[in-house]
Amino acid sequence: MKIGILKKDDLNASFQEQISKLFKQLGGNKTQVDLNEVLDKKNKITLVYCSDNSEIIGIASMCTYNVISGKKGWIEDVVVNANSRGKGIGRKLMEKLLEVGKEKNLSQILLFTEDHRLPAIRLYSDLGFKVKDSRIYTLHMK
Repeated sequence: MKIGILKKDDLNASFQEQISKLFKQLGGNKTQVDLNEVLDKKNKITLVYCSDNSEIIGIASMCTYNVISGKKGWIEDVVVNANSRGKGIGRKLMEKLLEVGKEKNLSQILLFTEDHRLPAIRLYSDLGFKVKDSRIYTLHMK
């Protein structure tokens, strides 16, 4: 099993197809953005993946940004293939993102998860994340 950071130069048709299949497991009616756009140098994102025998079985991403209140990261799209869950892969992906956060000297890392994702909530709590007393608002632009 390998945990790595996906770079645009590493992207090939097989990776794109496997990541698309994983992304669909997040559920809902989410639309995937082209990975070439996501991995563009101008986009401050780290996309980590877990592969086993040349198959991508997990992904997670973190964007980083600077605002007046500090250097922050926002974790999104954490998903492990349904057949590979319960093996600590999500933890390894998250630990890799937290390592990147330390390297980038982030002051805070935020994430959002839905209430029904109980295993994810336990993982995030185990890693030290705390529920923030706030509301998330969304405005869809398309």
